[in-house]
Amino acid sequence: MARKVLPPDEIAKRLPSLRAWSLNGDRLERSWTFPDFAEALAFINRVGVLAETADHHPDIHNSWNRVTLSLTTHDLGGLTEWDFELAKKIDAIH
Repeated sequence: MARKVLPPDEIAKRLPSLRAWSLNGDRLERSWTFPDFAEALAFINRVGVLAETADHHPDIHNSWNRVTLSLTTHDLGGLTEWDFELAKKIDAIH
């Protein structure tokens, strides 16, 4: 998979293929609400396995039963195909 920052028109084209993700600057973001902290933490751990496998890691914010993930390719300073692929994999686990 190519590691290059996607141009704005390509980002706009790909964004509708993601369920409930939004664009916030140079990041993809999505939030989930779970019944309790334990389920939120279990989700974070499943995301961690995906991230380690992909060697691509989201920023994670957890507040009790709410989890917000933010994806960007830090070393390139923008969104790449890696971010969209990881977002799809995360959607597949929840």
